[in-house]
Formats: sequence, structure tokens, C-alpha cells
Amino acid sequence: MAQNCLGKIRSYYARLSEKEKKIADYILEHPEKIIHSTINELAEDLGVADATVFRFCKRIGFKGYQAMKIALASEVIEPIQQIHEEISENDSVKTVTEKVFKSNVRTLENTLEILNGHSIQKAVELLLQAKRVEFYGTGGSAVIAMDAFHKFVRTGIKAFSFVDSHFQLMSSSQLSENDVAVIISHSGTNKDTINIMKTAKNNGAKTIGITGYPKSPIGQNSDVALFTSSEETEYRSEALSSRIGQLSLIDALYVNVMILNKSVANQSLERIRNAISDTRI
Repeated sequence: MAQNCLGKIRSYYARLSEKEKKIADYILEHPEKIIHSTINELAEDLGVADATVFRFCKRIGFKGYQAMKIALASEVIEPIQQIHEEISENDSVKTVTEKVFKSNVRTLENTLEILNGHSIQKAVELLLQAKRVEFYGTGGSAVIAMDAFHKFVRTGIKAFSFVDSHFQLMSSSQLSENDVAVIISHSGTNKDTINIMKTAKNNGAKTIGITGYPKSPIGQNSDVALFTSSEETEYRSEALSSRIGQLSLIDALYVNVMILNKSVANQSLERIRNAISDTRI
């Protein structure tokens, strides 16, 4: 799959250092010039070291400057170039809707590009081995946690989630080394969520973190970390579009667990279907 260089830069932008943002701004403004420049020429134009440019390329997911140039060239030269479209107050309802959909698609594509196969494998293994799985998140992430519970209650694994952060903290204090806590936080820096994770870890529970920031406390301290990538516009926060990536990661974990735990999952599904059958006309 071709890597979306411009999309990667925008997705990582908020997490870059000041020097890295300087490089990012230059590439976003002059992509055609970059594909004809050497790493030395770019570094000299910006007044930074060659090593800084190289680290920037690695930071956004490329092996080096040349790999980044190849990806960038495919976007700039070929007609499949994806243009970042800011939402404007002058846009029609249909145009705004199209831009929101396109942004969601980019979020999914960018999240898929940075997805670590080993990490998703390890997360699935932890979930399959767990006696109990609890999903935690505050604010908007609480909605994602409840969606995860709604799915995983069907797997046959004991799954739980609470909307109230105090209930979450109390519940995490009851976890054991046989349990798994799934911590969802876009920023990875929410104090309540960090406290919940610390409590779960202190009790020996394994932790799976889902966040947009690898260097955040959630990203750094989870036993397994899964990362989303999203874009921010004037009318739409990065955290808002990250929900699509978070939901898709939850879906991927759920489907993998259902496949590998098929016999138990099928029995659970049958019981659920029988239980809710009377609620339908």
C-alpha cells in the first residue's frame, strides 16, 4: 500500500518538535520542490542539520529521506494526489459532509499505515487469556469504551465498562493479574484515565492502551499500545476524527477474538440473541 506522506505529516504535526514543525511546514507548502531536493539542500534551506531532517523522516514513519521523497512524489506527480481540504464556513452542507467523510477515510488510512502488527497480535492474545476485560475512557473516550463493551460482551469473555470515572477507578481497583484493562484516551494525558491505568497495573492487570500520542503516559506505560492517527481542522478537533480510528481498532480486536474463540463466542451470541429476541417486533 502506498504511503500517504502529506497525510502522515498532518497527522503527526501536533506531536512534532519546533524544528520538526519547521520541516513539516516547508514540505506541506513546497512538496514539488522537495522531490527535486537532496537532504543537504533541504537542511541548508531551513538552517537545520541533515540529521534533523533524517529524524523527521523516521518520526513520520519512513526509513529515511529517500523513502519519504518517493512517497511524496507519488502524491504530487500522479493524479491520485490527496488534497487536504479545510472546512470553510462558506462551504455548502453537501461540501462539508463530503470533507468530513474524506477526513474520516484519511484517518482510517493513516491509522492503518502506523498500525504495528506485533502489537495487535499481542493485544488479541491478552484478551483471549483474560478472565475479565474492562474498558476505560473518560469524556468522548467513554463512548468508545461503551461501544467496546457492547461488542465484547458477545465474545464469551467477561467484559465490563462504566461511564462514570469514579466507578471506573473503583472497578480498576478490583482487577487482578488474570484481568486486562483497555485504556482509551486520544491525548493519553487525561489525569483520571492515567490514575485508572496506574491502579489496574498496581493490581497486576495487563493493560492495552489506545491513544493518538505514542509519547504520552498512556502510550509509554501500557503493556501493549495501539495508536491512531487523525487530522484537525478549524471546525473539527483531532480528537473528534480520532474516534473513527479508535472504533476501527476495537472492531479489529473484536473480530480477531471472535474468530480465535469461535466455539465459546458462538454460544455467547446465541444466548444474547435469545435474550433480546422478545424486544423486537
